[in-house]
Amino acid sequence: MSSFFSYLKTKTFRKNLYWALGSVFAFLLIIFYSLRFYTHHGEGVPVPKLKGLPIERAIELLENQGFRYQIDSVYQLDKEPGIVIEQDPDPNTNVKLNRTLYLTIITRQAPDIRFPEISGKTYLEVAATLSNYGLKLGDTTYVNDVAKDVVLAFRFRGRDLQAGNSLPKGSVIDLILGDGKGASEVDIPNLLGLTLGEARMALLGSSLKMGTVNFQGSGRDTINSKIIKQYPAPTDSLSKVSIGSSVNVILSGGK
Repeated sequence: MSSFFSYLKTKTFRKNLYWALGSVFAFLLIIFYSLRFYTHHGEGVPVPKLKGLPIERAIELLENQGFRYQIDSVYQLDKEPGIVIEQDPDPNTNVKLNRTLYLTIITRQAPDIRFPEISGKTYLEVAATLSNYGLKLGDTTYVNDVAKDVVLAFRFRGRDLQAGNSLPKGSVIDLILGDGKGASEVDIPNLLGLTLGEARMALLGSSLKMGTVNFQGSGRDTINSKIIKQYPAPTDSLSKVSIGSSVNVILSGGK
């Protein structure tokens, strides 16, 4: 053991130690510079700004500068199709030639969706539902109905829609809503040939009232006599009257 420690103090050991350390250092330098040369460390070109450009223009720039590219697409409502919205790496980043750049563009083809069930819902509920499905509100038309601001029907490009129909995302949907007033006019029923009792029931079902009752002849049989005239009567020029209107009748009085 003492001879080993004595050897450590000799010039021969120190000389060999220096050579070993120098060899290791030289080896590390060779590895470092070889890697820099092999990987072209510090060499590169800046990435052009592609965000906001049409995809055709972006591809032209990349190909002219020797870049490769990979394109992904998404659909966004109210965004111009074919425009680059994301890029990786970011603009002005130094990268090597032949590096692959990743682009995200707005797709030109809207995906299809299943139309939701909105019948019988209020306008505010339907507006929120359509927005969640990526659909737009179009024209709103009101019709006589007791349900106020309730969706009665819906259309796409003039055609009636049903829940579950397939249509492109971003489509414009027209709504038909109730005005809360209900029908203000009703059809005039034909009372000719009815008894007075039957006529009263027919008028009641049409939300109309019995007006004056007259007899033709001397008889006054209100049970069996038939209506032979009414006013107003349904004609080509008059088929509807306001709710609650009165209808006058003339019965065949007999003798």
